[in-house]
Amino acid sequence: MPFSDFIDYLTLEKKYAANTVVAYTQDLECFLTFARAEFGYSTIKDVNYPVIRSWIVSLVDTGISNRSVNRKVSSLRTYYKFLLKTKQIEVNPLLKHRALKTSKKLQVPFSEKEVTQVLDALETANDFEGVRNKLMVELFYSTGMRRTELVHIKLKNISATEKNLKVLGKRNKERIIPLLPSVCLTLSNYLRYREQLEHISDPEYLFLSVKGVKIYETLVYRIINSYFSKASEKVKRSPHILRHSFATHLLNEGADLNAVKELLGHSSLASTQVYTHNSIATLKEVYKNSHPRNSK
Repeated sequence: MPFSDFIDYLTLEKKYAANTVVAYTQDLECFLTFARAEFGYSTIKDVNYPVIRSWIVSLVDTGISNRSVNRKVSSLRTYYKFLLKTKQIEVNPLLKHRALKTSKKLQVPFSEKEVTQVLDALETANDFEGVRNKLMVELFYSTGMRRTELVHIKLKNISATEKNLKVLGKRNKERIIPLLPSVCLTLSNYLRYREQLEHISDPEYLFLSVKGVKIYETLVYRIINSYFSKASEKVKRSPHILRHSFATHLLNEGADLNAVKELLGHSSLASTQVYTHNSIATLKEVYKNSHPRNSK
């Protein structure tokens, strides 16, 4: 494999998630295929910037978004930084490259009413899948965890006495998340149903399918999308929007930005600040309706 050393670097040293490593590898293989077919290169190490620019143009011509193009180029940039670090090249051909302009995407969170509507519909769940799905929604909305974090929750990382759980975030960074009493009740209920499964292949994981195997991310997306499609007309109805809603609603209620940052598992405040736009809009509305000079 031409990128095995780089993959080891991402996995062992940078501690990137498996999905991220796969994405980086696919981007590099995509570029190598282009460089080989169009310019006859057998390795990326010798490629110059005009070749990279031609690749970027070809990507844009396929109709993919500038954001996606920038992500692919970012994979290539990381690879060249690795080659510099390991002294396999002397100059990074992407040194002076500027990312393509992208429009700032504002994710629209679910309203509190929409979340409540979904949870109310799940309130009467009385079978394994129904209670499991209710727990999923409650965990996403009450903790803001990522979809991959939810899928990989292990039973040993749940503390009923401390009312918290440990998740493994990006770059294998662990964090402890508190659980609301209502979530603890649903969790306890779900575990009772879970114990009644006839066969369990992955006993260490919290979330299982009816066949007793660990659930997968696509299934989680489908479940969340299915429930919220009945309560919301928003274009995006994903676990990430629930995470976004968690952060936005907390900030709307006056939660400290640093506290939200820690709950979300962000490494910097800059990542958390993308969730503040709705909070600012709410503050403006309160200000406009409440300030004594507004009516003058």
